[in-house]
Amino acid sequence: MTSFKLFHRFLQVKGPSVDWAKISRPPEELIQPYDRIKARGLPDNIAVSLNKLAVVKLNGGLGTSMGCKGPKSLISVRNENTFLDLTVKQIEHLNKTFNADVPLVLMNSFNTDEDTKKILQKYKHHQVKIHTFNQSRYPRINKESLLPIAKSMGTSGENAEAWYPPGHGDIYASFQNSGLLDKLIAEGKEYIFVSNIDNLGATVDLFILNHLMSQPADKRCEFIMEVTDKTRADVKGGTLIQYEDRLRLLEIAQVPKAHVDEFKSVTKFKIFNTNNLWISLPAIKRLQEKNSMDLEIIVNPKTLDGGLNVIQLETAVGAAIKSFNNAMGVNVPRSRFLPVKTSSDLLLVMSNLYTLDAGSLTMSKKREFPTTPHVKLGSSFTKVQEFLARFENIPDMLELDHLTVSGDVTFGKNVSLKGTVIIIANHGDRIDIPAGAMLENKIVSGNLRILDH
Repeated sequence: MTSFKLFHRFLQVKGPSVDWAKISRPPEELIQPYDRIKARGLPDNIAVSLNKLAVVKLNGGLGTSMGCKGPKSLISVRNENTFLDLTVKQIEHLNKTFNADVPLVLMNSFNTDEDTKKILQKYKHHQVKIHTFNQSRYPRINKESLLPIAKSMGTSGENAEAWYPPGHGDIYASFQNSGLLDKLIAEGKEYIFVSNIDNLGATVDLFILNHLMSQPADKRCEFIMEVTDKTRADVKGGTLIQYEDRLRLLEIAQVPKAHVDEFKSVTKFKIFNTNNLWISLPAIKRLQEKNSMDLEIIVNPKTLDGGLNVIQLETAVGAAIKSFNNAMGVNVPRSRFLPVKTSSDLLLVMSNLYTLDAGSLTMSKKREFPTTPHVKLGSSFTKVQEFLARFENIPDMLELDHLTVSGDVTFGKNVSLKGTVIIIANHGDRIDIPAGAMLENKIVSGNLRILDH
């Protein structure tokens, strides 16, 4: 889809893109519990199925929200490993274990392409083939005049803010335009596993792969969306609905204002989209050639640095679910959704709550409850560099339920946090948690300075 086509559709569509009265919860059989799929076990020759798979990671985002320059995938998250390192290690481990050939495909944007390509040199001798392609670059539109704000095709100088990558729904067209779709099909690949590169839980799941590969040819499932149960933290996540006899992804941006609270309710819509997707390559090719993927438009308003109001039109990769045959959801464990969006998430994945094995993070067996603690770090921790400077090392969090930290707070070596811990340094105060401190169900406030003698 071109930017012109997307803009043309935007001008034609008026009002919300869904009729609320037509929405229903999907029938049970269309969202299978993961345990049912796992119970079928694995055949001895799962390597045959692996050889028909490619892994696609969405790598268009920058690390700006975490105070980092360059692609987000190059931020270190664990033992000096970046998101990209962990991804390569996971796939290399698969390839070595099963003597398979699963390639890694990175969908870059014009923001991340150059830096990512430079770093790819370091994986030359790893047992994983790496391909890249670029998602499109669309012009931002002036909200009042509805005209593009770009003065030319360049991306620097006064044009720096004139362009944007149009959301990950652009994967289908860009993948095909790059020639990579045809190349992978020619190599015998049948499915791609797509996920966000910052979701550390999105590893290749052999049981889901086996489920896809074991369907009869006439009932081939062309699209699986991994969903998981909503908690209070996920009320804004897109959900799967039944709409005009098809599964559809409903995003909060499409919900009429009067129904937003209903959308956020954990009772009516119990699941949300993890954006871990398994998609048939021949089906993508068929739908692209027929031009029949009608993705809902997400209108994203932005205010640029100079105060100019613009809109950018985006689409979501999961919205295509309605176009594929025999599509279904799989309700997976929460552990397959471990996104690192903030330094609070980073604290969790760097801690002893998780163990790292062959690039995969798993919840430590020493933690009694499988749920992750709720962590809220204040604005002094937003940037990764500042966050790292405030911890001599990462505290023991195996028995932590809830942590809130606000203000100018630092942590000494080997601190242990248990139960609910709240640490608040008011404006002008500073709290240094001393080395070796054990805080269990404590509120710490006021001023606590520890200075070298």
